[in-house]
Amino acid sequence: MSSFIDARTVPAGTVLEPDLAIVGGGPAGISLALALAEAPLTIMLFESGGMEFDQTTQALYGGSESGVTYLPLDGSRLRFLGGSTNHWGGWCRPLDPIDFEQRDWLPHSGWPFGIDELKPYFKRAQALVEAGDWLYDDAGPQLEKTAPLLKLGAGGVYTSWFQFSKTRNDVLPTHFGTRYAEDLKRLANLKLYLNANATALNLAPDAASLQSIRIATLGGHSFQVKPKRAVLAMGAIENARLMLASNDVMKSGVGNQNDLVGRFFADHPIPRDTATLVSFAGPLPGYYFNSTAIDGAVVRPTYAPSDAFERNAKITGSLTTVETSVELDELDKAAIVTTALALGVDASNAKAFSVGCGLELQPDPERRLTLTGARDALGMPRLKLTNRVSDEDFARYRLTMKELGRQLLAAGTGMIRLNYNTRAEWVGALDWGNHHLGTTRMHVDPAHGVVDANSKVHGIANLYVAGSGVFPTYGASNPTMNLVALTLRLAQHIRWMHR
Repeated sequence: MSSFIDARTVPAGTVLEPDLAIVGGGPAGISLALALAEAPLTIMLFESGGMEFDQTTQALYGGSESGVTYLPLDGSRLRFLGGSTNHWGGWCRPLDPIDFEQRDWLPHSGWPFGIDELKPYFKRAQALVEAGDWLYDDAGPQLEKTAPLLKLGAGGVYTSWFQFSKTRNDVLPTHFGTRYAEDLKRLANLKLYLNANATALNLAPDAASLQSIRIATLGGHSFQVKPKRAVLAMGAIENARLMLASNDVMKSGVGNQNDLVGRFFADHPIPRDTATLVSFAGPLPGYYFNSTAIDGAVVRPTYAPSDAFERNAKITGSLTTVETSVELDELDKAAIVTTALALGVDASNAKAFSVGCGLELQPDPERRLTLTGARDALGMPRLKLTNRVSDEDFARYRLTMKELGRQLLAAGTGMIRLNYNTRAEWVGALDWGNHHLGTTRMHVDPAHGVVDANSKVHGIANLYVAGSGVFPTYGASNPTMNLVALTLRLAQHIRWMHR
């Protein structure tokens, strides 16, 4: 059994030479190491933090922002083993087939491959995030045995399902650092270094390969890693920062010959109380509001636009959940009575509920991360996020809500009132998912992407990027389970390359 190594005990000037260096110990880095457990590779994983939260290390994340208000850059991530799984909510759902497609109404959209490329890896990813049996859109029949779903008429919105990383522990989702620490220690081909901060990617003079990675500690000393191959798995924000800051050979930064590193940053906006949903028949089943255990999974319903509706209406993805009950005023009650009479249904027991959602943003090259003149305790330049949300992002979601309302009316089961009309109202209601996406996007053409279809940085023979930063378009599904599946695909590629 191997042990974890404190990088602060590694003598300054040491040179380590693994077959594979993994930089970052979050879900991508840990999944990659586990997936390569039996590979004939010597692997070293470098994690900036330790086993527990430390404020001094966390402060390395600090940065600034402009534009639409976002979360503090040192508050939306965690910098210790397990990464942001140490505070994630455990929400899981696979991306939809349309999320991979080039959509003619959505500039910069499309992956280099379709969902079939990820399907072989979903089962293992689902096991790693511990979300139970693969049910998702097949969960409805089991829940309807306890209470019926709110019926929708035929149309473009359907009842989909989240699953939760709560099947091993019914209170908390899986924290990868805690959950897999012992598994990592048992890997004969792995050495894991804690308190090890990557501060520079050193390229060959011709910029065609990575020669070494500088690892520094907050104690003030550093050493070098000279891997045959390396994978950056620090998350979409830190991967971009390290690549931009490593500019001694490529003056614009590693992989940034086409000024794409740090661009196309995205998260899922989560506006609150976007609409009021009325159920004519009264209260909704409890599973609409809380994650609910069924045989083999923990689930919760969500309203999703179908792929066909997205194409026809030229919208983007969204996932809408019913949140809390709300009180109706007299005008609301009158509208319900009038609507029910027109439909010929009984609404005497009508109840209303607040609706929230997660939205897919359109790719935007001006929503981006850039370096500033400020420095952190390691001497690394800090980042500035320029955040933008377009009016089209809100308008597309309103079309989805209108369709949901139409389907409720068609079924005679309810109605929808849209609560926001102006941009100021939408922006004022925004929260965020802490889902960092898109800064090292994937594309077959280096003019349009930072990494290729195998997650290798264009033009650099032995450097790869793992995680949701390579997503070129984002879908509305939470990224963790999907990025784990994509990382497992990368592991298979690395195995093949090392034959």
